[in-house]
Amino acid sequence: MIKKYYCMSFLTFSFSLLTALPGFAQSKMLAKGDVAPVFTTQASLAGSEFNFSLKKSLAKGPVVVYFYPAAYTGGCDAEAHAFAEMKDKFTAAGATIIGVSGDDIKRLNAFSADPNYCAGKFAVASDAEGKIAATYGLVINAPKVGMKDVRGMELNHGFIPRTTYVIGKDGKIIAVFSSETDHISPTDHVEKSLAIVKGL
Repeated sequence: MIKKYYCMSFLTFSFSLLTALPGFAQSKMLAKGDVAPVFTTQASLAGSEFNFSLKKSLAKGPVVVYFYPAAYTGGCDAEAHAFAEMKDKFTAAGATIIGVSGDDIKRLNAFSADPNYCAGKFAVASDAEGKIAATYGLVINAPKVGMKDVRGMELNHGFIPRTTYVIGKDGKIIAVFSSETDHISPTDHVEKSLAIVKGL
């Protein structure tokens, strides 16, 4: 169970086949106090596609932008389930949740509606080309050849390191959590984000 839970955690991504995808220059990951790059991208909520705008969401209040490697993998599934369970608390704090991964929109339509994961509670967005992640200084890594998700489907998109940004209404980053550098579990991202938005 523990092995499955962390199967997509980048704490375990030590194998040599992971390489940065071409076309993305390595840059420093954005930190607390930096201005968060705004973006608009294809997203899904409860299986329905729409264009998510970070700028429009920030006009309503703080936004939790959490990057994750891939839908339908252990750690990411646990993280999505935790966000779904805590969604009402984030809403009460005036915060919006948006998950971002390299998954295509078809996979995200299923994931966003899946009662075991996002459960139609919050949106997940597609960053299939890694452009959004790159603006946040996140290096996209290639999947291990033959790697499959929990449904047995092969994963052939780039993996974004599990990183969460809590962004204030003014557009500045309030906090950053990274499983790679902070050594925290997928669900810790949820709990820490909630504690921060509740304190705003």
